[in-house]
Amino acid sequence: MMNFLLLHPSSTFANDEVLSERMALYKKTEAVLSIPWYYLAAMDQYERNIQKEEIDDKSIAIQFDPVIWYGPGNHGHIKTNNIISMFNGIGMDGDGDGKADMQNDEDLLYTDGSLLNANSVSEDDIKISLWNHYQRDLTVKTIMNIAKIYEHFETIELNDRDFPVDMNYNYSYNSTWGHGRGFGGNRIHEGTDIFADYGTPVKATTYGVVELKGWNLYGGWRIGVRDIYNIYHYYAHLNGYKDDVKVGDIVQPGDILGAVGSSGYGPPGTAGKFPPHLHYGMYRDNGLQEWSFDPFPYLKKWEQIAKDK
Repeated sequence: MMNFLLLHPSSTFANDEVLSERMALYKKTEAVLSIPWYYLAAMDQYERNIQKEEIDDKSIAIQFDPVIWYGPGNHGHIKTNNIISMFNGIGMDGDGDGKADMQNDEDLLYTDGSLLNANSVSEDDIKISLWNHYQRDLTVKTIMNIAKIYEHFETIELNDRDFPVDMNYNYSYNSTWGHGRGFGGNRIHEGTDIFADYGTPVKATTYGVVELKGWNLYGGWRIGVRDIYNIYHYYAHLNGYKDDVKVGDIVQPGDILGAVGSSGYGPPGTAGKFPPHLHYGMYRDNGLQEWSFDPFPYLKKWEQIAKDK
């Protein structure tokens, strides 16, 4: 298995110049290896999301264990192709200088692309390659979904955001993350409640793929969207869904997902046990586990962005 370092996702967006430079690298590697650029971009983005420390915005985030890259026994980390090959290292030369350098973005992408492209570039073979790298189903699904989003929009510049309820309707909310909840046993509230009338449209806040849809004992009619930053966005207590929304759909900020309701706290169809509201939760995945965090600061920011439009 390839050994990747685990880091935390950046809290800020890269600027347009940096994103253009990354895209140029993806496209160059695509031209050489005939592997679609969006797979390279998706794996690079996933790696950037899970890193523990901030990295240079201009660098490719994919990282390898030096022992695997340079080869067992290559203790001096000699970068020349023939030495790495002699020690059975996987590092490859991407820029034609005769060396495979872990600090060189073109070498990193070329090596990564060659491993992903070991058999073919069919979707199933890419999934197999990703599983061999990570041996984790959620990671494979996340990278494939990021690739799907990039392919659909034909860009990695996806920085728009929106507020999750239609602001032309009456609504109110406060910070409620971490408050106690009693239904189903003692637990904390893992989200922010946005109170609004029945039927108020509920919108996607980000670019993502619908990962789950259906009934949940606690959340009632709920829908979940995972974005390109390894964040799962959870919309609960819905009154219903937009007719054509389904698992696997690509969404973008402002797309209608459903409507505010009061469903949940019981078997399918239970409703009316609390005032109508949207429960909005956010969960981050770091490549090993997933946990909730407070969405309130993000909601305030996205609300202001929507007001300024």
